[in-house]
Amino acid sequence: MDANTLLSQLNDRSREVFRRVVEGYLDSGEPVGSRTLSRTLTEGISAATIRNVMQDLEYLGLLDSPHVSAGRIPTQLGLRLFVDGLLEVRDLDQEDRAALDATLGDQRRDVGDLLDQVGSALSGVTHGASLVLTPKHEAPLKHIEFVSLGHDRALVVIVFADGHVENRLFTPPPGQTPSSMREAANFLNAQVEGRTLSELRQVMVREIAQRRQELDTLAADLVESGLALWSSEDDSSARLIVRGRANLLEHEAVDEELDRIRSLFDDLERKRDIAEFLQLAEEGDGVRIFIGSENKLFSLSGSSLVVSPYMNADRKIVGAVGVIGPTRLNYGRIVPIVDYTAQLVGRLITDRSQR
Repeated sequence: MDANTLLSQLNDRSREVFRRVVEGYLDSGEPVGSRTLSRTLTEGISAATIRNVMQDLEYLGLLDSPHVSAGRIPTQLGLRLFVDGLLEVRDLDQEDRAALDATLGDQRRDVGDLLDQVGSALSGVTHGASLVLTPKHEAPLKHIEFVSLGHDRALVVIVFADGHVENRLFTPPPGQTPSSMREAANFLNAQVEGRTLSELRQVMVREIAQRRQELDTLAADLVESGLALWSSEDDSSARLIVRGRANLLEHEAVDEELDRIRSLFDDLERKRDIAEFLQLAEEGDGVRIFIGSENKLFSLSGSSLVVSPYMNADRKIVGAVGVIGPTRLNYGRIVPIVDYTAQLVGRLITDRSQR
């Protein structure tokens, strides 16, 4: 059962008790007891009645009783229900707004430096670890390197001509080895100068088309004479099958043609692999910048992330900002801060792109 369905099943009294328990826990970090609630609820309800309501909420999986305490704290499901259905988001505090606005004072600075500063300010304002997912850099390349991190994980290190460096994670095609990745990088670095990543991929697409055309031309005579046939019409998986009697022909020209075809096949396969590497590099996850005590926070199971995407001038999502902290974050305050920061960064990216 999802949080919204559970929320619709609660009557007004259960909803009020649940809301007060969550707000009390988020404020103090301590379990909230029935006696405390009986003194703060607007309608006069006895502590015994509140205990019964809390037991029902515990049965629904929304509250939990830690250890031997008589008080209750919200479960993960309870926090989700509260955030989705009962959270009262405050207006952004003017002091918080001013602290975030101040980070973009020097517009002459590099976008990366400004985003770094935004992340630091966000961490300072919220007292949590901040996260900034930066937009991908699209500029002429200087160098590219593929690093194998395991059979299903690899890193591409991209050095741009303007000095910017990015690391992107991707899942390599099956069967690729560290040596094949080095070979791909060596080939690309011979072609890379002055080209962006997408332009480099277009070069590879043209190379593949050219190799395919050479193969078709060279193999046409063999196919026409019945000495060979294509196993598939699909360009990505076609193979030239040489019939048995071609192997019996003692003809030097045929042997040379077959060697040339074999060489072209090898070259075509290599370029297809490289093109796939480039596509995966373009689609790979951008660099995430964590500021603050994120290591400790991520080692805790009870941590929360409040995140909001930001957009460029074309209203396309190009990154995200967020705050990581303990589950008892002050969500009502943090949510508008993260939302405003995302809008701020979106304006920065848009302004830079229109210069």
